[in-house]
Amino acid sequence: MSDLVFIAFDSEHKAEEVREKVLGLQKDYLIEVEDAVIAVRDANGRVKLNQILHPAAGGAVSGAFWGMLVGWLFMMPLAGAAVGAAGGALGGSMADPGINDDDMRAQANAALKPGTAGLFLLIRKMTTDKVLDDLKGVGGTVIRTSFDNAKEEALKAALAAHVPAPPVVAEPAPAETAPAETPKA
Repeated sequence: MSDLVFIAFDSEHKAEEVREKVLGLQKDYLIEVEDAVIAVRDANGRVKLNQILHPAAGGAVSGAFWGMLVGWLFMMPLAGAAVGAAGGALGGSMADPGINDDDMRAQANAALKPGTAGLFLLIRKMTTDKVLDDLKGVGGTVIRTSFDNAKEEALKAALAAHVPAPPVVAEPAPAETAPAETPKA
């Protein structure tokens, strides 16, 4: 069973930064994400979803390919490709894998202030301690999760944790040269 997490951020840039970090952790096999969507509430209060999965585009490409193949049978490959692309795009837009768009818009509308953003993650599985350690101090406010209480509190603590800045090594000051004393005669 997958877990849903919704984290609010001060800016779209910060939400994108954290999404990229999570997707990087996926490449390291520390987390398996089914969907990662950024919801941005603009100054007018409208919510825009920035998704990484675009099923309509994939359906159009697949439909064009199969339409062209069928079109070859009837000596009309271009017409077959066009009809196939349209049908594939329609089918792809109707199939909405991952998190329900209407639910994300409703939650983002209720939780986000204009000019802020949120990150929705649908997590299939994760190595909790390592993922939370990598997300330590990134900021954000947990709005909603389907985690158990202990895991949710650990996520909140990790996001809020202060990461100390690396120590600054001061360069030694250049030594001053004293004027040489002149011998007395």
